[in-house]
Amino acid sequence: MEDRVNEAIEERKSGNTVESIRILKELIDEYPESGSLHYQCAWSHDASGLEEEAVEYYEKALTYGLDEEESIGAYTGLGSTYRALGKYEKSKEVLEDGLKRHRDRGLSVFYSMTLYNLGETKKAMELLLGQLCDTSSDESIQSYAAAINYYSRDLDRTW
Repeated sequence: MEDRVNEAIEERKSGNTVESIRILKELIDEYPESGSLHYQCAWSHDASGLEEEAVEYYEKALTYGLDEEESIGAYTGLGSTYRALGKYEKSKEVLEDGLKRHRDRGLSVFYSMTLYNLGETKKAMELLLGQLCDTSSDESIQSYAAAINYYSRDLDRTW
């Protein structure tokens, strides 16, 4: 099975998502409760621009169980897919659930985008600015990190 999964991943990486999906669906027929196969199939659907179809596979992947790395990817993928489909509340719900389970910066950034779409711009900016301060090695950002973090908590405040 591992060789076939690797083949499907390589097909996806080379842009042949149709073949990747075909291989993964065959494997899912053999191993219908494999969270990892459902996750890979969801990813290949997403890479094909088939977001609606990806949702079912992401949901099954999370239901059947994944290792930590794949779980983070599935929460990110599903939350991002819901956002791309305009299902912002569902996106928020999925990403919040993912963030309860995993401390992951990528999840947090996608969550910020969803908050923006929901009009929760203050919270979105606070999260993004915090990520910027925490991850940037740029000296000019780091020299102002304390101020950026302080101001990010209430961007509308004036003195």
